Amino acid sequence: MGSSLAASKRDAGPAGMTFIAGGTFRMGSDHHYPEEAPTHHVSVDGFWIDTTPITNRQFANFVRETGHVTFAELVPDPKDYPGSLPDMIFAGSLVFTPPKHRVDLRDWSQWWTLLKGANWRQPYGPGSSIKGLDHHPVVHVAFGDALAYATWAGKELPTEAEWEFAARGGLDGAEFAWGDEFMPGGRAMANTWHGEFPHHRRPGHKRTSPVRAFPPNGYGLHDMIGNVWEWTTDWWSAKHASEAPKACCIPENPRGGPEAASYDPQLPDIRIPRKVIKGGSHLCAPNYCRRYRPAARHAEPVDTSTSHVGFRCVVREKG
Repeated sequence: MGSSLAASKRDAGPAGMTFIAGGTFRMGSDHHYPEEAPTHHVSVDGFWIDTTPITNRQFANFVRETGHVTFAELVPDPKDYPGSLPDMIFAGSLVFTPPKHRVDLRDWSQWWTLLKGANWRQPYGPGSSIKGLDHHPVVHVAFGDALAYATWAGKELPTEAEWEFAARGGLDGAEFAWGDEFMPGGRAMANTWHGEFPHHRRPGHKRTSPVRAFPPNGYGLHDMIGNVWEWTTDWWSAKHASEAPKACCIPENPRGGPEAASYDPQLPDIRIPRKVIKGGSHLCAPNYCRRYRPAARHAEPVDTSTSHVGFRCVVREKG
């Protein structure tokens, strides 16, 4: 009965979305990066989620209808960035620029360039375009851009718990969205980095890939892992809440911590709050950023756009 009800809701749901029946699951991980811990049980109600990340074609339709200008296309206010050099205040975005040799993996400036003129239409800077990339995920979208799209579409952005529950595809506690083996039978299950990051990538997708290029997870969702990171609505926290002492107290539909705790303690003069992004990207590699897992999470300032961050939307059940 439960499965037939879920199927009927899936069939009647918004176009391009998949219904997730909701439930209780183990969120986080105790075996990888410290911000993923501790593992704890949470519950989420049923919701619809976009079957793929939002594509360039979909975002172009939004911009065409609304005239929206993305954050990357606007010149920042110098007051928001005390101490910044005047020649660094321009409209642009962060673009992955692979070095030609091994570099210090502690210094991300070796492969990221704040590029003037880079934005969703010109993902690699002036002279580039999204021609032929209609079905690739849109990138260079800051949190406000993703939120604006969701509002226009009559949707919302997912919470971290909703996103992780959907990404797991029914495999509660599994290491990856498809099981416990990274490449079962030697098959790549997601667009991640193969080779030695950041200077050597084996043949394959050089950057993003079409959103249905890799197999879906158990819920039929594509690209929950790899390709691009995805925005959630949760404010960043350095770790998860502890496990509830009793089953009766398991958090229901958690929404993350307070905004005040999300600021980067290493940048006390720049008060830009941070959101949780999920899923890893085409830049996640075994030797760097092993975050191609549902439990993985990362902090992203709301004013930041990059060539490896996108998003997808949800529609929640009406209670």
